[in-house]
Amino acid sequence: MAVTEDIGPGDVTSNSLLGEDVAIRGQFIAKQPGVIAGLPVARYVFARLSRRIRLKALVEDGAKVQAGQVIATIRGPARAILAGERLSLNFLQRLSGIATLTAEFVRRAKGARAQILDTRKTTPGWRYLEKYAVRMGGGTNHRQGLYDMVLLKDNHIRIADAQRHLAGQSWPALGTGIGHAVSRARRHAPAGMTVEVEAQNMQQVQEALDAGADIIMLDNLSPPEMREAVRLIRSASRPSCAVCRPHAHTPIRPHASLADLPLAGRWPPLIEASGGVSLKTVRAVAQTGVDFISVGALTHSAPALDISLELEAN
Repeated sequence: MAVTEDIGPGDVTSNSLLGEDVAIRGQFIAKQPGVIAGLPVARYVFARLSRRIRLKALVEDGAKVQAGQVIATIRGPARAILAGERLSLNFLQRLSGIATLTAEFVRRAKGARAQILDTRKTTPGWRYLEKYAVRMGGGTNHRQGLYDMVLLKDNHIRIADAQRHLAGQSWPALGTGIGHAVSRARRHAPAGMTVEVEAQNMQQVQEALDAGADIIMLDNLSPPEMREAVRLIRSASRPSCAVCRPHAHTPIRPHASLADLPLAGRWPPLIEASGGVSLKTVRAVAQTGVDFISVGALTHSAPALDISLELEAN
């Protein structure tokens, strides 16, 4: 789609100026320090344009580079390389920017147990690539989409509870608020699927505990409130929950995706911090003892990494 969008029926500028037999070579150069992501995508772009193009990566995705460092070389037909120049740089700069920002969040949280998570706040059509870039920066993917994990947020809970009241149902049948939502999710979601629930205050944290949620998301709590919630969750007795099973109070090892971990029925629940976490605040949030910190800015606000493609005739 990207090739069709940018090149369409052909690059009229290059095709007007250069013959088919003109060959060139060049270097992709990082103009600032950062973490590289997207080299395989750049190679794919050029492969779509000509089988005669040879792109040689000098670093791997996930590598830290310095300003002025050559990250790849390229040679082949001038028309095809010039046609793919901007498109390949768009992918490299965007994905490397995400990887670089992620790496900085990971660095600032270093020493704490917290892993840095991304969110679904991705560019439409780019989610797979942007979440790949997060992994290249040392982060962990949260959900890939709405299909691989249950995440009960305030709107879900509010609407489900209103529906319950309209139906005249009460606590003995289905529970109230968070308890009701978790109960329904356990019954109707695919077996073994992780259930996470958002909590915006200590009362909701307690409700999530009582309901046996697998992950409790602390949404927009202050660091002191997070520390209080962490103490409450990790010291809580296991509820009478048929699916709850005990686990040691040890951090979850880094993993490519949170949704891939077997967390259904885990006790005590894991703890995620969310809500406006920035580079200035991530250290304080990590020091509260949470297991995960989700950061929307990784994908919706990452600045592009400055990378250039410098070309010359063979």
